[in-house]
Amino acid sequence: MGLRPLKEQVVVITGASSGIGLATARRAAAAGAKVVLAARNAEALDEAVVTIRNKGGEATAIDLDVADPGAAGELAATAVEAFGRIDTWVNDAAAAIYARLDQVSLDEHRRVFDVGYFGLVQGSMEAVRHLKERGGALINVGSVLSSRAIPLQGPYCAMKAAVMQFTDTLRMELEQEGAPVSVTLIKPAAIDTPYPEHARNKLDAPARLPQPIYDVELVGKAICFAAQNRRRVLIVGGGGLAINTFAPALPKLADKAMELVGGELAQTTDVPPAPGTSDNLFEARADGRTESNQNPFTRQTSLFLEAQMHPLAAAAVVGGVAAAGAFLLSRKRDEDLGTKEAQRRIRAAGMS
Repeated sequence: MGLRPLKEQVVVITGASSGIGLATARRAAAAGAKVVLAARNAEALDEAVVTIRNKGGEATAIDLDVADPGAAGELAATAVEAFGRIDTWVNDAAAAIYARLDQVSLDEHRRVFDVGYFGLVQGSMEAVRHLKERGGALINVGSVLSSRAIPLQGPYCAMKAAVMQFTDTLRMELEQEGAPVSVTLIKPAAIDTPYPEHARNKLDAPARLPQPIYDVELVGKAICFAAQNRRRVLIVGGGGLAINTFAPALPKLADKAMELVGGELAQTTDVPPAPGTSDNLFEARADGRTESNQNPFTRQTSLFLEAQMHPLAAAAVVGGVAAAGAFLLSRKRDEDLGTKEAQRRIRAAGMS
């Protein structure tokens, strides 16, 4: 069973009050989808819904903590009551902390997993229960850090590694039973969102993400694509290519590289969090922005993402470039041969 066009879908999104979740909700609604937003901040959700409706879209929201027992069922019931069904479910909610592991309490570590892993597991299983009936897409937002950890973000890296393995297992089990559910793992590289502001921070300066940093709209684009096209994994940002491909093959070298780019200097800034936004680990804070307040240099495009979404077109481009290169080399070789022959004749005629 194929996936519906986005304009015919009902899309559920957790973590939708800021960052990737909010950008995805806006993009999906602009494409004609009916969107159901979920997060803890009721005020930010209400603002997002009003904005979407004012632009002609259809949206509703529910404020809840995805870590709470029964939260996924409550969210699903809200979607069905408002729009009659669920076609795509996006698990985006997460929590994070910047600190050395010996500074992280067990409660803090557990909270990162309660939100980002167990909340995602609860949401995934509830989504699958609905999607099995008529087909659809489950999209889990992971991270390139699931494949390669970075210092000072240990609990988040561990949580995203668990998300990756859970998502892979769920996909295989659904394939074994022939369920009509597409399961996609989105693995963003560093994305300009309020993530550093929202994270609990035990460093000596405000937190930030190391470069290269990509536009949040690229992740929204990848998620909306996966809602309509079956993909196993989509990595957002070419910076994630090395992390996912080369780092596992060269672990010791990758350790040294991440120690350099993941030091406290590379992960801190002099820009403080916006008022009321810092540390949402255990409670909701000021929300409603898709981007951070740090105004970093962000890459607006990702050729690597485009190649994953459109592999045939990318192969054609690569093949065309290769053919053009071969033609030019052939021309140069012919020209070289012609030049050498002319030089030989000139010498033979005693003209050199």
